[in-house]
Amino acid sequence: MKQSVKTDKAPAAIGPYSQAIKTASAVFVSGQLPIDPATGKMPDSTTEQARQSLTNVKAILEAAGSSLDKVVRVGIFMTDLADFKPVNEVYGSFFAGDCPARATVQVAALPLGAKIEIEATAEI
Repeated sequence: MKQSVKTDKAPAAIGPYSQAIKTASAVFVSGQLPIDPATGKMPDSTTEQARQSLTNVKAILEAAGSSLDKVVRVGIFMTDLADFKPVNEVYGSFFAGDCPARATVQVAALPLGAKIEIEATAEI
């Protein structure tokens, strides 16, 4: 079973991909840019961009029948690792207890000039 997940509570995909793919046991959330689905705009600061990206991930997980507490792995892509500490603080406000496995990497650029993009894999 492979099913595309779509919700209006997160921004639509900006290319030929799904917001997430759900299988019988897991949901794979595509990288989420910090776009506010209500306005179509991105906040300026990396901290607020991290908050919006994680809010988008949360909305997609919920649409798939999962939640943040079922996340097993997160990937964070940032254009400047100098912002690692404030992003970590925002991240910590979304995940408590046994936090998911995670990789954080610096990239040269992200779509639409974003400073951060976050993807996640969770159990159903």
